[in-house]
Amino acid sequence: MKKTNPSEKVARTRERTKDNATTSAYRVSDALWAVLEPLIPKHVNTHRYGDGRPRVSDRQCADGIFYVLRTGSQWNALRETTLCASSTAHDRFQEWVAAGVFERLWAVGLERFDEWVGVDWEWMSMDGAMSKAPLGGKKTGPNPSERGKQGVKRSMLVDGHGVPLAVSIDSANRQAMKLVAPTDDVWQGICLDKGYDYQAVRDFFGALTIVTHIRSRGEEKKAIANLPGYRARRWVVERLHSWMNRFRRLLIRWEKKSANYLAFVQFACALIAFRAAGLFGSVEFKR
Repeated sequence: MKKTNPSEKVARTRERTKDNATTSAYRVSDALWAVLEPLIPKHVNTHRYGDGRPRVSDRQCADGIFYVLRTGSQWNALRETTLCASSTAHDRFQEWVAAGVFERLWAVGLERFDEWVGVDWEWMSMDGAMSKAPLGGKKTGPNPSERGKQGVKRSMLVDGHGVPLAVSIDSANRQAMKLVAPTDDVWQGICLDKGYDYQAVRDFFGALTIVTHIRSRGEEKKAIANLPGYRARRWVVERLHSWMNRFRRLLIRWEKKSANYLAFVQFACALIAFRAAGLFGSVEFKR
């Protein structure tokens, strides 16, 4: 039997699949592209002769960006797919982040949801979730629950259905109550957990004449023990964080630029809003 040298590369005997389930399943749908395309700034050819290499289509780049968001893969992993070149997709992503494309897409999703379903302003909720950020960058800091490792906290505001209305990101060691004001100013009534049980939070909402429902420390534990089937109204924001984690790129922050990470969060929020509006099929909400 012939012995092989471990350092020698073994020739591939099977042809690489040109279009397999992995690369074809994570593409921007026609319905989503119909609302995304008008938001993308038109490209101006700056070549001195008005020609140059053909530009990769925005649709291909959108597929690559969505693939990274959905799977959590590295940008360079796009080389092994048939979607788009990694450098091209990343450069186009940077262009769209600077142009505010993903924030506008989220706004359109909320408008569509409000038109078709209706935003529930009566029982809004807010809560935060922390993710690791091993590469650091702006708006990251030591996570007290991860032995001081670098992390990021995202604070989400949702309506009564659990559809994201606003988001704020900051370092993992930032107190939840300090993220209240930056999150947004679309308040009416809101449910908060014990992490927001501070007089400063009550004063903030009181100045805006907003009804707050803040569970004090220990109060909810008693309610769970004494009331069968008890479930806090803010469960919808906790469900949203679970939905957000389905977008694997958000599980760990690999972006040093906070604007890039925020854009991925906004893209995920837009997709959730469009799904709630029925763009990808009918959805029934449990209250």
